[in-house]
Amino acid sequence: MDLIKTIEEQQKKENALLFQVGDTVKVHFEIIEGKTKRIQIYEGVVICIKNSGARKTFTVRKISYGVGVERVFPVYSPRVVAVEIVKTGKVRRSKLYYIRDKVGKGGRIKELLGPKANARIAANRAAINAARNTEKEIHEEQVAAKQVAAKQAE
Repeated sequence: MDLIKTIEEQQKKENALLFQVGDTVKVHFEIIEGKTKRIQIYEGVVICIKNSGARKTFTVRKISYGVGVERVFPVYSPRVVAVEIVKTGKVRRSKLYYIRDKVGKGGRIKELLGPKANARIAANRAAINAARNTEKEIHEEQVAAKQVAAKQAE
């Protein structure tokens, strides 16, 4: 049992869950089609966060062409590149399933304004920038290692 927990702890990312239920987020999700990879952005409201540990998931709901669409994302998935906060929501519940039944203005969530909201959004943007910088550094190291290997092969 302890072995499973240690493996799950290794899978976790730092600063992965900087958003809360009620926030409007943009999820940058990596999609692999054959040999090509692309990043698709899914924007909507976080209606719930479930489970704990490495199995933690969050559900994002959006309205697409008048139809409500929900998608569940694993928090610590390598395919979730980034989760960017667009607006912070002011809610008093941990699960917003009641939004499924609301239509039009009734389905909106009040926006949290002020220094708390600004601090959360700034922390989220700083974490995304830090993650992108580390990814660039890792990529540069891999390219340099390939160049060294190619020179040694010659």
